[in-house]
Amino acid sequence: MKLYTYWRSLATLRVRIAMNLKGISADTEIVDLQAGHQRKPEFHAVNPQMVVPALVLDDGGPILFQSMAILEYLEETHPAPALLPKDPRGRARVRGISQITVADTHPLVVPRIREYILKDLKLDEATLAAWIKHWTTAGMRAVEENLAGIPQTGVYCHGDSVTLADVCTVAQAIGYQLFGNDLGQFPTVKRIFDTCMAQQAFASAHPAKQPDAPKK
Repeated sequence: MKLYTYWRSLATLRVRIAMNLKGISADTEIVDLQAGHQRKPEFHAVNPQMVVPALVLDDGGPILFQSMAILEYLEETHPAPALLPKDPRGRARVRGISQITVADTHPLVVPRIREYILKDLKLDEATLAAWIKHWTTAGMRAVEENLAGIPQTGVYCHGDSVTLADVCTVAQAIGYQLFGNDLGQFPTVKRIFDTCMAQQAFASAHPAKQPDAPKK
């Protein structure tokens, strides 16, 4: 198994966390998004969308892409520990919380969007920073309001076991902080974040701990 990754990719971070939780190991192939290596023909052949993550399985079948699809595949093929509740309504809630970040927030601030804002729309760095802060804060607020005071929220986003909602929320919270924002304004998210980051599966997946991360 091979995982195409980049240290700062929040989408790949989700996959790293889930693999750690499930005890799954994989070889890694670094795709430097900052240097534009995702546009190289050899990676285009792996993932025509030219984004990470991409997961190559040992059976030689189709390459897996898009983080949520990969997370669902890992859940179905490695069911222990379970990252989705047993009941349909609980599974829907976990998926909904996950999608706030995966589908509605993170896609607005990925490298290709930031590049388009600066290079194609010719907007300045201050405007880009305001864009990022606006949408990432709105996403964190939406997660917070879907967690705070809700009976189904427990030690974690849903109940007292880690689910995909925690995987996705923690990854987005890390990104929120990487962009220089304070997580403390979202107390429920921060509590869950701190609880998760005390676990090795989450902590070792942190972008700063990846081999391609900058030394400073």
